[in-house]
Amino acid sequence: MKIGIVCPYSWDIPGGVSAHVHDLAKALIEMGHHVSVLAPAEFDELLPDFVVSTGKPRAVKYNGSVARLSFGPIAARKVSRWIEDGEFDVLHVHEPLAPSLSVLACWAAKGPIVATWHSSMDKSRMMLTLAKLAQTAMEKVSARIAVSEAARKTLIKHVGGDAVVIPNGVDVSMFTNARPMFGWPGPNQSIVFLGRGDEPRKGLAVLVEAYPEIRRQLPTVRLLIAGPGDPTDALKKLSASDRASVTVLGMVAPEDKASVLASGTIYVAPNTGGESFGIVLLEAMAAGIPVVASDLDAFKRVLDFGRAGLTFENENSDDLAKVVCDLLANSSQREKLSAQGKLRAAEFDWAVVAQRIVNVYESIRVPGVKVEPDLTGQMIGRLGRGRITPEPRGEL
Repeated sequence: MKIGIVCPYSWDIPGGVSAHVHDLAKALIEMGHHVSVLAPAEFDELLPDFVVSTGKPRAVKYNGSVARLSFGPIAARKVSRWIEDGEFDVLHVHEPLAPSLSVLACWAAKGPIVATWHSSMDKSRMMLTLAKLAQTAMEKVSARIAVSEAARKTLIKHVGGDAVVIPNGVDVSMFTNARPMFGWPGPNQSIVFLGRGDEPRKGLAVLVEAYPEIRRQLPTVRLLIAGPGDPTDALKKLSASDRASVTVLGMVAPEDKASVLASGTIYVAPNTGGESFGIVLLEAMAAGIPVVASDLDAFKRVLDFGRAGLTFENENSDDLAKVVCDLLANSSQREKLSAQGKLRAAEFDWAVVAQRIVNVYESIRVPGVKVEPDLTGQMIGRLGRGRITPEPRGEL
């Protein structure tokens, strides 16, 4: 099958959606399908062979974060050309609410189209605007997927209709038998945090607030912080001795993520909101590391409601400190959670998830019918043909 996949976010910036698209594409290729991915990208020379760039994106505040998106007449023409050249059996767009390539692809194409929803968002003025924008695109979608129940509820609430829930996947083989970094966890216990250190909703500040109490009860514990962003502001409140027990790695290469996760006695995900799934929880569990996470609905579902990991009250640093200290003091519980976590992660292996997605493709695929450009009657068509000629001051 020839499959075209659209990623709305910059391929160069680590993120849940781009990672999902990358791993899905690899899994589909391994299954024997022909795959082309369209995405914004800063550096074309670093792209895998299966990725086609629409050029440099622009930073836009979106869903509590800063997303790098591509939109406008130039991007529209590139989308149309990619669809025409691809002759795809199925077009799979991700995050069609994001003002980027996915909605452009829906406008530009006709034929079998699948849309996947990743985000879980509260109602807002932007959500209302984007929902109206997406309606015209969603009318052309043949099948809908949500990566979680939270994402499905967002779709139903803001756009209408329903979706089949197919979760994010994890390449379990990358994390099984992962070896920790040299010197970790060592003779002392350690806590790992992996995420943007300067993004409030990732919750590092909550963990840092809990850390002095954790160190008071367990003076030899260490904290390992990995991921992009400068966590300096979050760490300012720590005493000199507590700060000395913290190691900041910064950006971690994808191939090193398993080693970082395996360097912890436990993994802590203190995210405060805006999460529809929790792929890093699965990655930690696949690496055999017990997980403690905030009690977001999406996280509770991934952790099988306490059977594969523990939760604490969201944004409650005192509760976080108690749960972490209790778990670090209980080796038998850690062993049990490690075993259950591995079993849970196996349910989300990409070999399983990709086949479920292919089943959706097959359900809408019409033999002999290809995805092709649809330039009539849509805004994308007018943009592509030059009937609307806004000042091209850069892509949005």
